[in-house]
Amino acid sequence: MTKDTPHILLINPWIYDFAAYDFWAKPLGLLTIAGILRGHGYRITYIDCLDRFHPEFVDTLRPGQFGKGHYLKTQIAKPKNLWDVPRTYSRYGIPEAVVRKALGQSPRPDAVLVTSLMTYWYPGVFAVIGIIREMMPEVPVLLGGIYATLCYDHAVRHSGAYEVLSGKSERAVVEVLDRLTGFAGGRMFLADDLDTYPYPAFDLQNAISYVPILTGRGCPFRCAYCASGFLNRKFRRRSPEQVVEEITYWHEKYAVKDFAFYDDALLIDAERHIVPILEGVLRRGIAVRFHTPNALHIRPLSKEVARLFFRAGFQTIRLGLETAFFEGRESLDTKVGPSEFERAVSHLKGAGFSAEVLGAYLLFGLPGQDLRELEASVKIVKACGVRPVLAQYSPIPHTAFWEDAVMASRYDLASDPIFHNNSIFPCQKEPFSWDKVSYLKKLTQ
Repeated sequence: MTKDTPHILLINPWIYDFAAYDFWAKPLGLLTIAGILRGHGYRITYIDCLDRFHPEFVDTLRPGQFGKGHYLKTQIAKPKNLWDVPRTYSRYGIPEAVVRKALGQSPRPDAVLVTSLMTYWYPGVFAVIGIIREMMPEVPVLLGGIYATLCYDHAVRHSGAYEVLSGKSERAVVEVLDRLTGFAGGRMFLADDLDTYPYPAFDLQNAISYVPILTGRGCPFRCAYCASGFLNRKFRRRSPEQVVEEITYWHEKYAVKDFAFYDDALLIDAERHIVPILEGVLRRGIAVRFHTPNALHIRPLSKEVARLFFRAGFQTIRLGLETAFFEGRESLDTKVGPSEFERAVSHLKGAGFSAEVLGAYLLFGLPGQDLRELEASVKIVKACGVRPVLAQYSPIPHTAFWEDAVMASRYDLASDPIFHNNSIFPCQKEPFSWDKVSYLKKLTQ
């Protein structure tokens, strides 16, 4: 690698929101692209605007359990369209002056890649792009990620990016950068074969307190509230052996103990996927902890899988129940039926899991939702000895519920992704009661 090798700067932007917390959340797509570009021969640098371990601030933040933790935050003005929300709005992440300093000290890049996550977090994305264009006006900015894919037209019109990349863009990024820079390195991966992808470049971070793991992409279900089928048109998986190798690598080289599975369908075909993964980890004899912040499908959670989870060291288990009522549920999803939740809980408790480890997600804020049913669902989950976890619904373009959400909302959802924010319960019509929200949240405790 020489000084003439193109230099690419990758940036994970701030979160602008009413609340944010690091629940094992990392920009997996961006860091995977970082690994691909390094393998392709580019020079890479990385700025994480959410960095909890920045040397200037690492001692000011109280660490959370299992590698999680609070972000730095700075209160800012609420978006003008959300003036009526009775909550403070903040920029989560390191101060703007620190980001500007890092940009000023970075070698001048040939291009900047910015990722995006939640659709309603785009103000933080736009703020970062604005600073780059101010400080490096001649450098092209490429924008990708979830917001860029789900709200492509909005991003093209308003982001200020040189180019917006929609969908899974690993191949497209390399092609665009090769065109912009005239560089032609050696391809090190096959876009359709997940086993050929490099590990995400977590080593670019100041610290690796945990590693999020994707053992596959996509989901065979098409739930009405979920965009997984749009973001990942195919259901693809890595080989169990390759997943075991990655877990071993991060544990042995960087002493990582906490791993969070972020698959949309981790338990599908369990005997040929998650079972050999966990058995492989156990054979290696490595002491790690596993977490499932992304909901597990309940139906395939057998007695054998529950026992294997316990032996492998799972510390956080979240089940995708969504509602405890099943009449007419097929309009919501078809992933769980009557009695399957209770059976799965029985398997988990029989394997040795305590109630503190187990949680069940219940959707809150759906279009036309009967809150009496939600209240009853909370009580049913608690009666099973499981913690109810309210998953506040965010209306997502390109999902089956989108049109219903647009009709139900007191906001003009189609006009601005800022209204997708689940913190404002956008699909609850007036009169909307924050007292009822508070009551239901307290009921889960």
